Amino acid sequence: MIKIENLPEIFIKAMPVLQTLESAGFEAYFVGGSVRDVLLHRHVHDVDITTSAYPEEVKKLFEKSIDTGIKHGTVTILYGGESYEITTFRTESGYQDFRRPDHVTFVQNLDEDLKRRDFTINALAMDTRGEIVDLFDGLKDLKNHIIRAVGNPEKRFHEDALRMMRAVRFMSQLEFKLEENTEQAIKDNHELLKKISVERIREEFVKMGLGSHSRQAFQIFLDTELSEDVPDFAGKKDLLEVYPKLQFSPTTESNLWALIIILLKVPDDQISKFMRDWKNSNAMTEKVERIIKMFDLIADHAPSDYELFEAGEEILINTIDIAHILGQPISSEALVDRYMALPIKKASELAIDGRFLIERGMRPGAKLGHTLNRIRELVVSSKIENNQEAIGQYLDNLE
Repeated sequence: MIKIENLPEIFIKAMPVLQTLESAGFEAYFVGGSVRDVLLHRHVHDVDITTSAYPEEVKKLFEKSIDTGIKHGTVTILYGGESYEITTFRTESGYQDFRRPDHVTFVQNLDEDLKRRDFTINALAMDTRGEIVDLFDGLKDLKNHIIRAVGNPEKRFHEDALRMMRAVRFMSQLEFKLEENTEQAIKDNHELLKKISVERIREEFVKMGLGSHSRQAFQIFLDTELSEDVPDFAGKKDLLEVYPKLQFSPTTESNLWALIIILLKVPDDQISKFMRDWKNSNAMTEKVERIIKMFDLIADHAPSDYELFEAGEEILINTIDIAHILGQPISSEALVDRYMALPIKKASELAIDGRFLIERGMRPGAKLGHTLNRIRELVVSSKIENNQEAIGQYLDNLE
């Protein structure tokens, strides 16, 4: 049996929670992703705890608790300034929506609880001594870098169809390969993904797209035909086949969406709809539209100083990254140098504002806005110095 001697601080801090449960006569374990990640020497973000204690029994042992999912056996307890989700050992059945169980049965056996987990590498548990419980050869799969469903993969995906997206997401994040039977089960059942909410799919898709092995995972995403069951991808496999062949992967969510939109050749007037179909926020949609606008502009001509100013540093850097990913020839250093040399980089850095013009006798309205924009353009283009005196002289000459 494997025993972890030097546990990260996050486990040490949570250990009294397990010890409290054990002292009351219950079994308690760390379970799932946190155990997997500590074995892989990856950063552990949070820990999940499973126990033989029923929710009401858990609540009696801790002063502060929240009924976050008590119907499914989950109680959140507050301890030592942290919050911990504690879930009773359980089995599940009757997944009519292919996502959530219709029936949850509490059990007193860890083995039964681990059987319902998605993949062998996530069906690992660890006790207070740091000893690993491994019933499904998850340790072997960790060592061999394999994503394998627990038990019958077809059954696992009928229980929760989102697990198919989680499989390719874990491939990308962990740099693992998909086990043959698990991959075949995804291919045979990919249409179940249509039963899952777009918000859930989007979350997994973004994590897949930003993982270190995203191109390899994306190939499986296409090969298993999962791509046919997500918004606006159906019938476009030939366009998306470019993605796995790219030299680099996107590193930001906005660039992931911009890259996908470019590969799919989504018309400019359809970008907003595409982003809405994927349940993206208005802020993300606006950002992606600006990146694509700048990408098209740079592909067409060398941008003016004012076009660089309007884009801003973040959009410019994102656009340069997209160009590199797509292998487009671009003088990125020259563009960044030109941007950094601009007299002002934000509208708020302009030495005057509308009040300055009003004080000089200009009435509020369209003309004032137009004049302010023109002054900004001239300052950005270094045709007027950015100070009130120089701008005042320019206005005097207009009169």
